[in-house]
Amino acid sequence: MGIFSRIGEIVNANVNAMLDRAEDPAKMMKLMVHEMEDTLMEIKSSAAEVIADEKRLARQIAQNDEKASTWSQRAELAVSKGRDDLAREALEQKFAYESRSEQAKLRLNDLETVVHQYRTDIQRLEEKLNSVRMRQASLEERRRQLIKSKKVSNHIYRLESDAALERFEHYESKIDRLEADAELQVPASNQLDRRFLELEHQAEVEQALDQLKSKRKSPKKD
Repeated sequence: MGIFSRIGEIVNANVNAMLDRAEDPAKMMKLMVHEMEDTLMEIKSSAAEVIADEKRLARQIAQNDEKASTWSQRAELAVSKGRDDLAREALEQKFAYESRSEQAKLRLNDLETVVHQYRTDIQRLEEKLNSVRMRQASLEERRRQLIKSKKVSNHIYRLESDAALERFEHYESKIDRLEADAELQVPASNQLDRRFLELEHQAEVEQALDQLKSKRKSPKKD
């Protein structure tokens, strides 16, 4: 069973409320459009059959009126010729065609009412369908905008992540360079330390030498 069961339900349907209750609004909208299109096609097909009957009855009425007029002229001719018997038969034919024409006119009047109702329903359905299609297009546009926005957000996130990674790599490279410079400076620092140590050692040696010399020069006590 479809979303709608009668034309009135389609025309009077609160599309917004139905979409609010739907788990998948896009799918619900697609089903609505599909059912409305099918219903509209069925109504137009039925209306076409009734319109065809309407035209057929209109032709029958015209033919009956024409034949009734012909038999009326023949009745007048028979009277003018003194043939009352033929005039009576002609009048009977005239009345028969007029009766058929009147009955056809009654049926035609009923069909015209039905056709009018069909055309009214078709117009209302088309207006509703156009409204739903516009809402469907709006939902589709919103979906595309959300996808586009999501892509942009992801792109911005990637750019920010890339920038952060680039800054990190820059800092890491700078640290590596500083460490490398420090490693290069270690030998020079060690060499300087060795030079000072050698200088201090020489001073100690000289001091010890001076002490020995001073001790040898001092006179011995008896």
